[in-house]
Amino acid sequence: MDHARFRDRQAREVIDVRRGGDALEAISGAGFWAVVATFEGAVTAIRFGDVRRGDPTGPARRAVGWAPLDRRWHSSLSSAAYVAGVEEVRRRIADGTVYQVNLCRVLSHRLAVDADLDGLDQLLRQGNPAPHAARIRCVAAGVDVVSASPELFLARRAGRLVTRPIKGTAPTAEQMLPKDHAENVMIVDLMRNDLSGVCEPGTVSVDELCALEPHPGLVHLVSTVSGRLRVGVTWPDIFGAAYPPGSVSGAPKSSALRAIADLEAAPRGPYCGAVGWVDADAGEAELAVGIRTFWAERDEGGTRWLRFGTGAGITWHSDPAGEWAETELKAARLVGLAAGTVAP
Repeated sequence: MDHARFRDRQAREVIDVRRGGDALEAISGAGFWAVVATFEGAVTAIRFGDVRRGDPTGPARRAVGWAPLDRRWHSSLSSAAYVAGVEEVRRRIADGTVYQVNLCRVLSHRLAVDADLDGLDQLLRQGNPAPHAARIRCVAAGVDVVSASPELFLARRAGRLVTRPIKGTAPTAEQMLPKDHAENVMIVDLMRNDLSGVCEPGTVSVDELCALEPHPGLVHLVSTVSGRLRVGVTWPDIFGAAYPPGSVSGAPKSSALRAIADLEAAPRGPYCGAVGWVDADAGEAELAVGIRTFWAERDEGGTRWLRFGTGAGITWHSDPAGEWAETELKAARLVGLAAGTVAP
């Protein structure tokens, strides 16, 4: 059964599906919508008629098993190709065309036709709890996503817009590098600029800078930027100003997106996009950056695949081998849970 489940809401009974620009217009109108946007900009909005706060029992909470995978993951970039990509980003930085680029790869694993991602969702909620966890399934929309995202892209409440970019990752706080702090500050400046396009002049502020935040198996540097929305701002306006998320693209954003298009071998899909909900009636929303996110899809031959993305922010001070290791660190726990090699 189609359903969506978030940290504080559960929904079922799909009554409308919108895509593209029509989706952004729809979520600016009325109703409760689950939203999945790919990094490339394809937006799907699914309107639900039965929405409940809290964590009630229901279809999305039934006990579902998950068969461990055989660990035959395929990466869109090999370690050698990824290292070469890091070196190319550093060359572009030296040329002055870009300052930071988030370079990513997508892992793929064959998936049984009847494999139910509800089981993976339950496994992740137990073994890798996340502040912006989400499960969205809608057959008509072709959406089958499980996210354990730790990162808030945009929250909208009481006329304010808030973003909490993550930049800086290490196994422990003591292993965080000066490069991580510099990278975070760079992206905070980018997000301040993005929010200023839809917020009242003088209201955009940095509420927290480079706060240490622990998550299972690693720590992050997280900052908080917010502003008061201008009257009449719509979701097409917000996406036009702030999408894709700056923390998973780079700075300047336009130059970073060109580098990503040149160097990455596969589309990111929901990874690094946006996953969450919009309550148009209440004027509230919570959209996470689609990191630590699995999704299922079929290729042209009909084979069903489980996808998972991982990446790292590249600056002039990046060590190519170290950045590859960071992508493995970010993937290790969640891929291990899916594979059955890490206990929940």
